[in-house]
Amino acid sequence: MDLELSAVQRGARDTARRFAREKLEAIGVECDRSHEFPAVAIKELGKLGFLGTFLPEKFGGAGLDQVAYALVVEELAVACASTAVIVSAHCSLASWPILGLGSDAMKARFLPKMAAGEWLGCFALTEPQAGSDAAGQKTRAVRDGDSYVINGTKNFITNGPQAGAAIVFAMTAPEQGHHGISAFAVETQSPGWSVVRVEDKMGIHGAHSAQLSFSDMRVPRENLIGAEGEGFKVAMKTLDGGRIGIAAQAVGIARASLEASLKYSQERQTFGHPLARHQAIQFKLADMAVNVDAARWLTLNAAALKDAGRPCTRESAMAKLFAAETAMKAATEAVQIHGGYGYTREFKVERYFRDAKITEIYEGTSEIQRLVISGQVLGH
Repeated sequence: MDLELSAVQRGARDTARRFAREKLEAIGVECDRSHEFPAVAIKELGKLGFLGTFLPEKFGGAGLDQVAYALVVEELAVACASTAVIVSAHCSLASWPILGLGSDAMKARFLPKMAAGEWLGCFALTEPQAGSDAAGQKTRAVRDGDSYVINGTKNFITNGPQAGAAIVFAMTAPEQGHHGISAFAVETQSPGWSVVRVEDKMGIHGAHSAQLSFSDMRVPRENLIGAEGEGFKVAMKTLDGGRIGIAAQAVGIARASLEASLKYSQERQTFGHPLARHQAIQFKLADMAVNVDAARWLTLNAAALKDAGRPCTRESAMAKLFAAETAMKAATEAVQIHGGYGYTREFKVERYFRDAKITEIYEGTSEIQRLVISGQVLGH
């Protein structure tokens, strides 16, 4: 991997950083307080091209690479983890499977609207009884002429309430286990699509996670991604990229925790000296800095492999695992460094703490990442 960023990659990062600092920081505070979807921020990101960062220009995208995309998500997450995961779910989980695995007609139908932000995307895989065990899902898709009729329920779907497009997974041959899962690109205006409820969560309050219900939802046959029974492969290939997005989000949260701790420890006086003069605090800051940089390079390495068209299952799982655990550790240490103030809403570190935890859970828990990594290492 070339460790030097290109001018284009630096430009994307710097543009995202300016937007985050000038506009998104205040939005992040407000959407955490109000639990409101950051609609203004998402609209602006559409104008900047970041809702189609790696989509080709012919579809209205920015035509950038996965490394630039990871850098953008990190910058957004420093200011607002909610906005970062909205973008990540839209780009990595909803846009990419259409771009990478969909038909030409499907790309032409969906991608221009998604790149412009006219349609926000979501990824509907998880169910009430099927989280890590994707093969345990109960949603059914039955062929009926030139359509499939889908019935079922999905849980914890990021962007579900706002989505105009969705990647929906359903059983077309339940007796075949994970070989019987199929994937569909769905327009959410289709009759039978409904949002049952929006979850009340610990963190990432601006990114709404919904339970979805499909009742005799009719989807055209041409909206099938790949062939029948290839849905599990579609999900796994998509999640390789999705984990890069979540890793980048986690890096951003960890970096925000470090930056806040550096600032506070140099301003806060204890025993006649700035807090940063105490070796115990210095060691915490040093460990945070090392882990943030290591997590970023794991993430960019996985992104570079994806750009090169090389397998990145192991590397994306490593990045997601390490970055998520780094985010949680960094946020925990940030609260500790801030002392009693860290436990109040006066300082942002309590939000970073709440936002960090989910990175260890969604798009594969840390336990699942370890299973993926060990399987790759052992050659299973």
